[in-house]
Amino acid sequence: MPSRRIAREQALQALYSITVGHRDPNDVLIESVGAEAPSEHRAFVRDLVLGTLDHTEEADAAIAPLLQGWTLERMPTLDRLILRMANYEIRHEGTPPAVVMDESVELAKKFSTEDSGRYVNGVLAALVRTDATKA
Repeated sequence: MPSRRIAREQALQALYSITVGHRDPNDVLIESVGAEAPSEHRAFVRDLVLGTLDHTEEADAAIAPLLQGWTLERMPTLDRLILRMANYEIRHEGTPPAVVMDESVELAKKFSTEDSGRYVNGVLAALVRTDATKA
């Protein structure tokens, strides 16, 4: 079975294709994961993609106040998508925040800019602290 890291990479690539290419999420999911992947893997990717899309406004409202010197619109698209997906996974999938933060930093390092890993880590750390103070 493919790893959760691969699933997150596929979900990020799907989100990018949907966002930048203005493509239908279901078409992109079929293309990015394929029918031959195990059902648990397909379900996780699907949950990440559709959950991130469904909770975009919630994620933006949580993330925007934490951006130091940036706005959501100005930041790299991949960073924005990584942060939205991380917000969804932490708040709705029940994945431990430390795992999501580590995976998100790795995604940023692999797919985005040179500084994105540190930036994503800082924003997610602030998000987790904010959530902890609300609990």
